[in-house]
Amino acid sequence: MGKVRVYELAKELGINSKKLIDVLQDLQVDVKNHMSTMDEDVAQKVVEMLTKGGIKPSKGELTTGEEQKAGEKLSSPTAGTAPPEKKDFPSRRRKEIKKARLEAAKESRKARRVARLATSRQTTDEDRIFLEGRVTVAELAGRLNITASELLAKLLDLGIISHINQQLSEDILSIVAEEYGFKIVLNADPGEDELQSIVEEEEQGNLKVRPPVVTVLGHVDHGKTSLLDAIRETNVIASEAGGITQHIGAYSVNVDGKLIVFLDTPGHEAFTAMRARGAQVTDIAVLVVAADDGVMPQTIEAINHARAADVPIIVAINKIDKPNANVEKVKKQLAEVGLLPEEWGGDNIFVEVSALKKEGIDELTEMILLVAEMGELKASFTRHARGTVIEAELDKGRGPVATVLIQDGVMRVGDPIICGSIYGKVRAMFDEKGRKIESAVPSTPVEVLGLSEVPQAGDSFLVIQDEKFARQIAEKRGYKLREATLRKTQKVSLDDLFKQLQDSETDLNIIIKADVQGSAEALQESLEKIEHEQVRIKIIHKGVGAINESDVMLASASNAIIIGFNVTPQAGARKLAEREKVEIKLYKIIYEVIEDVKAAILGLLKPKFQEVILGQAEIRQVFKVSGVGSIAGSYVLDGTINRNCGIRVIRDGKVVHEGKILSLKRFKDDVKEVSSGFECGILLEHFNDLKEGDIFEAFMQKQIPVS
Repeated sequence: MGKVRVYELAKELGINSKKLIDVLQDLQVDVKNHMSTMDEDVAQKVVEMLTKGGIKPSKGELTTGEEQKAGEKLSSPTAGTAPPEKKDFPSRRRKEIKKARLEAAKESRKARRVARLATSRQTTDEDRIFLEGRVTVAELAGRLNITASELLAKLLDLGIISHINQQLSEDILSIVAEEYGFKIVLNADPGEDELQSIVEEEEQGNLKVRPPVVTVLGHVDHGKTSLLDAIRETNVIASEAGGITQHIGAYSVNVDGKLIVFLDTPGHEAFTAMRARGAQVTDIAVLVVAADDGVMPQTIEAINHARAADVPIIVAINKIDKPNANVEKVKKQLAEVGLLPEEWGGDNIFVEVSALKKEGIDELTEMILLVAEMGELKASFTRHARGTVIEAELDKGRGPVATVLIQDGVMRVGDPIICGSIYGKVRAMFDEKGRKIESAVPSTPVEVLGLSEVPQAGDSFLVIQDEKFARQIAEKRGYKLREATLRKTQKVSLDDLFKQLQDSETDLNIIIKADVQGSAEALQESLEKIEHEQVRIKIIHKGVGAINESDVMLASASNAIIIGFNVTPQAGARKLAEREKVEIKLYKIIYEVIEDVKAAILGLLKPKFQEVILGQAEIRQVFKVSGVGSIAGSYVLDGTINRNCGIRVIRDGKVVHEGKILSLKRFKDDVKEVSSGFECGILLEHFNDLKEGDIFEAFMQKQIPVS
């Protein structure tokens, strides 16, 4: 006799799985969740009892309101039967878990309080930290004179996952301060109190079902992005360096008329913070595990992040088409870390897929919609929007650009917005396909223009109607943050660092500039994890966009080194750096940054080559020649362009290509070099995507004798 799952029967009846579970339990049918099974004859009797010989509603036939009425009717199949008790929402469970963790942390520190009282230590002003209103992780870290990473690690020990700009409650503040031997004195901030009142008083009403937000997690190269490509039938891998996702992305996918929002997060261990942030804004986590590779270190990290965020996990076993695929081995490995397939008696849904051959994709999306249905995900479609910044960058033409996920309420063009310590007004919004939109509802990822600065990835944002008040709140927050994080710096450079470590501890000050905020944050997290008994790494500034003169002046004042990730210095900044003897190091791969800094700390960095910039030229006109490629009619701005040198193509301050010159001409003649002030034609090797205004940067590697 065959078996029928609850969700399959619900689908057949055209009703919500959760409502059917309540009905079945009232009818004394032994089911626990949507994956529970029953015999076919039992299922048939249930169908006959519920439909009473009538016509069964087909899938999609009922509207949301009609479905709710049908569910209510089914939940009372006989007169006098009480409706089933309403189950808690996931958000309520999260609050209870968080409260329990805080209570446990308080209890574990009672003994320490008693010991301190016994010593009758008198608390002076030096032992107190005076704070006001809204206090973030970054601000508290500054006041405690520790790094934000250290404080985040301390919070993690308490079972609290946070991010650098997250507001901390009074309970958390007092526990952390006690850990470091201080007493917190928290004064009210009238502005923050008023803001909180506005948020709480606003009508929540008009709750409707919203699309689920799904985070794709897993180990590097296990096929997360390929799986997402298969679902949305597009290709984003081609734009990622080395096939590794470097930036977080958000995409909406329409599955049988229902929307699913996917967050594609990087899998490299350096992006743990970004992955954790993704798990915190998500409703469902899809854990991708390669059938030929099995459980890996980042797989375990991903599981822990999803569990900490209290979200259901769906396992997608990918690459089942590989000859050496071993699905049973993967299931066994996951069972050992607490993820048990439902066919083994567990609660986790496992789906076998092949992103390459697009097998199992329909079943995966069906399971996602099923879990979302069980979670009863709802949000307001009337109140002002609130949500989280997924990614942010500085665009030369458009200014600060933030990719945000709206979690509640509606955002409209023209709305004033507070994002941490940044104020703005929504000047324009674009969906993930680049189309301009006027408004956005819950679970919608949108690109927003109009912020005054580039926000931090992970910041929460809030739309508030009073524009003047919003500006005042943001400005005050910014002032508090700058005041708390001001640091006294100690001079040091990278190549001669080891020589300065012989007698005393020193700080290695670093300025990070990256193409997007997420990369800058990931670099900071990675570098601050590097430990050495005589070296402390300090990130004194991080930002997005090209390295400018302001960055160089800051580096000069603090004798810091500048690390550029997928960006390049502006012409004026490079000359200033040479004059001020500021070291600028450029990278495209995060591994190389970490390796170079580690090598410098260990005294192993003995460069045999040093990059020398020969000159720069600007593309004035592009000529497309059939069978040859794109020839750039260029004007040499500075130095010389040499036929045998390396060449970079720089667009809006970012390096878009690095390679070699195939042909260099003056008029019709081949030449070896062209000097400043002259025009020339340049044909690159294996690259034709050239645009007017692009900058060519010629460079060579100069050999340095090893001392």
